Amino acid sequence: MTRILACIDGSPSTAAVCDGAIWACRRLGLPLTFLHVLDRGRYPEPGDLSGAIGLGSREHLLDELARLDERRAKVALEQGQAVLEAARDRAVAAGLQAPELCQRHGSLVETLAEMADGIRLLVIGRQGEDSRQHAGQPIGSQLESVTQALARPILIVPDDFREPGSLLLAYDASPTAEQAVRMLAGSPLVKGLPLHLLMVGEDNALSRTALHEAQALLEIAGFVVIPAIREGDIEPVLHAYQQERAIDLLAMGAYGHSRIRRFLLGSTTSHLLHTSLTPLLLLR
Repeated sequence: MTRILACIDGSPSTAAVCDGAIWACRRLGLPLTFLHVLDRGRYPEPGDLSGAIGLGSREHLLDELARLDERRAKVALEQGQAVLEAARDRAVAAGLQAPELCQRHGSLVETLAEMADGIRLLVIGRQGEDSRQHAGQPIGSQLESVTQALARPILIVPDDFREPGSLLLAYDASPTAEQAVRMLAGSPLVKGLPLHLLMVGEDNALSRTALHEAQALLEIAGFVVIPAIREGDIEPVLHAYQQERAIDLLAMGAYGHSRIRRFLLGSTTSHLLHTSLTPLLLLR
């Protein structure tokens, strides 16, 4: 059975991730799982002394390191369990059935890859626990790796989440964008929301034809579509259009062969996530 999977770590964005996942759960009618992963780099598993090579025969130091690692890992596990239980209580208080709680020890990317077949939507914070410990780091240290590795829709939320009342879909007539249109047309996640369909590029007959075809497909699916074509650079145009119309949610196809792919894979990814005040829905 597919599910909504929400990654939480106890950082300030955890409440927003919970609320975003609760919203998606209501819209999709799917079960919800909260996931907490302890990274081996910060919390080695008990007995893992691979980093202690060179201590030689100083066995008492090895023993002390093992005890320290075991205590740190135990405290981290307990803190993670408390975070999971608080998330479950928040979901239940919002009217959901008690979600599943999952705690893993390892790499977040590897864990998500193992669970990928059962994920319908991943919900993750723009900033995690690690990124807040380093000044000037606008997004989570693993966020870009997750978005590139996981071929599933991903909802990235800032520190505050409120239920969206409108949606902006960035569209460029590429195969990736066409797939994003089809995914939105066939999903109840954003059904009923006014949908702004924006092409960033030259306003010509070819662009208008492609835009109208996408608009028709979405309207057949029941959307009220507001089409637009704007010239300029992708990022500032998207931000300006979104701000002008107070649009709550930005969506786009990710990692296809398109201008948006080059935009996302470049350094502007971090800047977009840093400057956006609304959630970002990546469709894959």
